[in-house]
Amino acid sequence: MAQQDSIFIGASRKPDDSYQRPESLLLKYGNRHGLITGATGTGKTVTLQILAEGFSNAGVPVFCADIKGDLSGIAAVGEPKDFLLKRAEAIKLEPYEFRETPVIFWDLFGEQGHPIRATVTEMGPLLLSRLMNLTNAQEGVLNIAFKIADEEGLLLLDMKDLQSMLAHMATRSEELSARYGNVNKTSVGAIQRSLLVLEQQGGKNFFGEPALRIPDIMRTTPDGRGAVNVLAADKLMTNPRLYSTFLLWLLSELFEELPEVGDPEKPRLVFFFDEAHLLFNEAPKALLDRVEQVVRLIRSKGVGVYFVTQNPLDVPETVLAQLGNRIQHALRAYTPRETNAVKVAADTFRPNPDFKTFEAITNLSTGEALVSTLEDKGVPSMVQRTLIRPPSSRIGPLTPEERRKVINASPVTGQYDQMVDRESAYEILLARAKQGQTAPQGETQASGGGWTLPDFGGGGSKQPTGRRTAQPRASGRQTVAEAAIKSVVRSVGSSLGRALVRGILGSLKR
Repeated sequence: MAQQDSIFIGASRKPDDSYQRPESLLLKYGNRHGLITGATGTGKTVTLQILAEGFSNAGVPVFCADIKGDLSGIAAVGEPKDFLLKRAEAIKLEPYEFRETPVIFWDLFGEQGHPIRATVTEMGPLLLSRLMNLTNAQEGVLNIAFKIADEEGLLLLDMKDLQSMLAHMATRSEELSARYGNVNKTSVGAIQRSLLVLEQQGGKNFFGEPALRIPDIMRTTPDGRGAVNVLAADKLMTNPRLYSTFLLWLLSELFEELPEVGDPEKPRLVFFFDEAHLLFNEAPKALLDRVEQVVRLIRSKGVGVYFVTQNPLDVPETVLAQLGNRIQHALRAYTPRETNAVKVAADTFRPNPDFKTFEAITNLSTGEALVSTLEDKGVPSMVQRTLIRPPSSRIGPLTPEERRKVINASPVTGQYDQMVDRESAYEILLARAKQGQTAPQGETQASGGGWTLPDFGGGGSKQPTGRRTAQPRASGRQTVAEAAIKSVVRSVGSSLGRALVRGILGSLKR
């Protein structure tokens, strides 16, 4: 049923509810982004699951979050249950085969997957300010902290590095205020208190080394399928701001690291942003503008971003306008706001004369959706009322034993499990206080083998050769050459030097 150039989504229905035609997502438009919306219990997770399966089977790696824990079943073979077989027959899915999908589990807390980390330096002041909900004045002080760290060669890797940097600034507040403006101890203290709260919410586990290497979420298996990277997010969702900021950081890392590829025949990676409203809630306009810019430009890097949320109003219009592939599950219209949401959803589709889109959205059953994808020349298809195909993998969660088996067989086993604490700002400032000065040192360490890694433009090698280091390392991503270059950049106080270090969302560029 599936074609090599597309992903089979399901089958559309005629007005009399009989079979009409297959509905598919063309792989060459997979990087034109997408939107999956619908009320709770209408089938959004299963839709995400079948899309992840489809991209994986086409050799496209996927990154997604498992909010409730039930998406983990994608790593297990599905079971031929009656309701699945009936759906497959209704949409003429022949043959309907059951198979597992290659999965790599990740977890910020290191409990249900491989630990996933970033350094404070890589996160940058903009996203950290958003994470800690800082005021404008406090964000300004944090920016100064990063500038001083860059100029003085102080690596900010984990939370104690940033805490020691802030304490160092407090002792130099008068000198720094004369150079950069008001750096008062009150603002520094407020940031330190926010860091303490963040640490208690799990930030201590997230910030540090070894930091996540982008090629490790872009692996393919020996049989050519893309790895589905599943982030365990049920515990993480107790801190929604950390969840959304982490995903935004990862998106910005992809944007900064991947080379331009134009319009490929299929995406290089597909990124599902579940509970997308958490990204936009109470976000300042400056951040929203930059998110819009990243979404608009990351397409040319070969990355497709799919937002998953309950209500289309959760996504700003400027971002919504860039989402070409849309799957709309049922919405209810009991209140004026809900009625407006249904109207907005209906108005974004190309009308179908066979039915009224507004009425159809409120009458869809579970596992049914309105589907519009980009056709030839990138034109949105006419909206179709569609029965979504059943997944080939399991619907429902893995058992803890099954999850552990997948984790132990992962190609990144052993690379991220142990945190590395190398010399950085904390140690340097401590040594300066005692006896003088030390210089930060880079470390390199080769990692083990695994599935095929992406080649960022380096002659077909299986090792990554992107803007960051070409050699994977368990202790970080800084080679001796990079350390020397960054040392030079830090020593240049000009705005040009700083522009070479920070990207659109403030994350570190290599």
